[in-house]
Amino acid sequence: MDKKGRERVNNPIKVAVAGPRGRMGREAVALVHHAENFQLVAVIDRIHDGKDLAEVDGFNGIHAPVYTDIERCFQETKPDVLVDLTTPETGKRHTEIALRYGVRPVVGTTGFSQEEIEQLTKLAEEKEMGAIIAPNFAVGAILMMKFAQMAAKYFTDVEIIELHHDQKLDAPSGTAVKTAQLISAVRPTKKQGHPDEKETLKGARGASYDGIPIHSVRLPGLIAHQEVIFGGNGQSLTIRHDSFHRGSFMSGVKLSIETVMKLQTLVYGLEHIIE
Repeated sequence: MDKKGRERVNNPIKVAVAGPRGRMGREAVALVHHAENFQLVAVIDRIHDGKDLAEVDGFNGIHAPVYTDIERCFQETKPDVLVDLTTPETGKRHTEIALRYGVRPVVGTTGFSQEEIEQLTKLAEEKEMGAIIAPNFAVGAILMMKFAQMAAKYFTDVEIIELHHDQKLDAPSGTAVKTAQLISAVRPTKKQGHPDEKETLKGARGASYDGIPIHSVRLPGLIAHQEVIFGGNGQSLTIRHDSFHRGSFMSGVKLSIETVMKLQTLVYGLEHIIE
């Protein structure tokens, strides 16, 4: 191991994970626990306050104090980074508290409005601290979005279908909205379909972002999937990404933890940090 590598191991990034008992949270706890350059200093949960995480089912051998009070957690453990994988409302609150305590947030919770993103960006820049909010941590999903933006320069007719498990709280997904935003940046606003089109069943054409229809599917057995379908004269192009296991998101979580330490502003979307 080179000198830089030794320094990273001797001075690991101290990480707290919010939402450790969720499916994504469990993966994140395992990632931080096993990574040589990370140190799991705490977890933030709704229950089990004061316990050692190793006492909680499913975390045998992984030691970290459990807190229900995020501010007390930050005061006592002083993490460098908060990885938040909770719910939209909790994630928003945690992000603001983290920035105010000098903890860099890495947030996988979606549902932030543009106004909230702008407010948190202003706060991060006031603190001269990095923050990352990622609608999707899967590298393949980020490439899907990038490819979709490239294709939108040549295909102006496009629809998005996103498919997730039936316990997902928001619709459409943050990934679908982010994809539509990226496409919209290079595509003129356009109403698609027949000019006299009428829905005989309300909602049949899905939601609309700048004229781009977005359709949400929620079914048990799914994890996270998305198709971006382009149509042109005599041809179509479909770009699809599938996550079959939540471990697919961990490479992006790891990259975000490492990158957020170098930032002095908020970044929304991993496409801005993947070269």
